[in-house]
Amino acid sequence: MVKINVENEKVKRRYLKYLKEALGYSEATINTFYKAVLEYEDFTKIDDFKRFNSNKATGFKKWLEDKTHRNKPLSIKTRYQYLRHLKSFFIWLSSQSGYKSKIDLDSISYLSLEKKLVRQAIASKPVKFPSLEYVVKLANSIKIKNDIDRRDRALIAFLLLSGMRDKAISTLPLGCFDHENLVINQSPDMGVNTKFGKTIISHIFKFDEELVQYVKEWAIYLEKEKLFGSTDPLFPRSKTEQIEDGYSFNYQDVEPVFWKGTGRIRSILKARSQNAGLDYYHPHSFRHAAVHLALKKAKTAEQMKAISQNFGHEKVLTTLTSYGNLDNDRVREIVSAISFSGDSNAEIDEKVKEFARKIYQEIENNT
Repeated sequence: MVKINVENEKVKRRYLKYLKEALGYSEATINTFYKAVLEYEDFTKIDDFKRFNSNKATGFKKWLEDKTHRNKPLSIKTRYQYLRHLKSFFIWLSSQSGYKSKIDLDSISYLSLEKKLVRQAIASKPVKFPSLEYVVKLANSIKIKNDIDRRDRALIAFLLLSGMRDKAISTLPLGCFDHENLVINQSPDMGVNTKFGKTIISHIFKFDEELVQYVKEWAIYLEKEKLFGSTDPLFPRSKTEQIEDGYSFNYQDVEPVFWKGTGRIRSILKARSQNAGLDYYHPHSFRHAAVHLALKKAKTAEQMKAISQNFGHEKVLTTLTSYGNLDNDRVREIVSAISFSGDSNAEIDEKVKEFARKIYQEIENNT
């Protein structure tokens, strides 16, 4: 018989409601918080939350350290996330009626890893992403025979030039892309699935004119030849047509229907890269590639801010820390090109100093 703690269940339901209604978190985010609470209950064998104390906090940390998943220890990052989310839960719980006198903030503070482990957990690792040359080669490897070929070539180009997340691309209506001015209106009101439901006005990066042309031609083709409307998908689903023999299907055309999820984008990239004899890169790696290509061309603080905003980031720090880490080859390339000769007391550009001050302030606000 499954053990149930009625009081715990009541509190968990209230907490999930708080995360959704008060904080506005998505279901995916809520599930990560909930999983941390469930892990704690597993450790305590469904003990009452009111019995939480510093000993249980340290015991839970040790339990996570010893815990395995698929015969492997939990990563430091996973342990850090469990502790962080559980700490948020108990901080909320300590302010609730019936728990205020039972749970103190001092005990909650024990739900922390040592600082060196925290640094390891939050450190950004270099991500493998495609080069511009790779994307051009992949797009040009597609021989245009039908609408599916046109769509896939435009999709590959759009992934890089827009730098958008695959969820947003798969839900982007044709009317949200101004192909004349190369402006994208990532509007949740139009059904675009953006992170945190934000409205993002972004612009196509002109990394390569040929790639830009592929995207423009596709949008115009949908409008003029396929007669798609503004609410139809920019990247529509393949139309399934049964061949006369009745046993096989033909996939050469598209229909004004959105994909269900992002799995089809990954399938297209896998198939096209395999056909071209190239390595496979997942959809989000194209966003990383776009960030790196854009930042390489940025010369001023204002340009860096514009690039960050174009990716939907409110803070430049988000762009730099989440996507801006350089691989070893790029670090070597940059350092080797730096000139250390000349007047060391030369005046530093005021815009650069102002940018540095803003970055420092963002770091202070996030620590």
